[in-house]
Amino acid sequence: MKISHISKKEISKGEDIIGLDIREGIFNLIKSDFPDFDKDDFITIDELNQYRRLYLTSLIIQEKGELALIDRNVLEAIKNNSILSENIQDEIEAELTFGQRLADRVAAFGGSWTFIITFFSFIIFWMLVNIWFLATKPFDPFPFILLNLILSCLAAIQAPIIMMSQNRQEQKDRQRGEHDYKINLKAELEIKLLSEKIDHLLVHQNKKLLEIQEVQTDYLEDLMKELKKK
Repeated sequence: MKISHISKKEISKGEDIIGLDIREGIFNLIKSDFPDFDKDDFITIDELNQYRRLYLTSLIIQEKGELALIDRNVLEAIKNNSILSENIQDEIEAELTFGQRLADRVAAFGGSWTFIITFFSFIIFWMLVNIWFLATKPFDPFPFILLNLILSCLAAIQAPIIMMSQNRQEQKDRQRGEHDYKINLKAELEIKLLSEKIDHLLVHQNKKLLEIQEVQTDYLEDLMKELKKK
């Protein structure tokens, strides 16, 4: 039974990785932690994957310098095998204050046909009341100065509320963009890890095939010797 050079524990069958099959960058990273690690020593596939993740982290640091918080979150997710996909809409809604929720609702109502038809009907009703029903003593005679004042106040209040809602929408779009970036980055790094595993499996499989061919060659040689003797 083979012993892991890192954990000093027995390695299950099929889980052993010899140092000779490890890429140079990852091998050097292991050797930095275990100076006596050699090409003939063995480690487990889980230990190799752990150092692969550390190696990817070091490559990103070399390429981008100091890691941003979003990159550290992705690497932490890879390290813990956690999932980044989440219901970001619920997370965004949970962080809203009462004022932000109210601004979103007012902006949604102010930009609807319901608001346009309702307010237009109100204006027509206001004008008819002052021109027709209260023709002798209208409370807002033509040119409807009070109505203009109400409209001006409404526009002054509605404009900043709509701007608040637009700022919230920009923040939502930015959070969605960061979320998509994290998922894409994690997918790219996972593909790299998967490629490393496939390379290892191919090398391991080729070695097994060569061993099988050598054994078959030995059988053929033995058969040829027996035939020559007869």
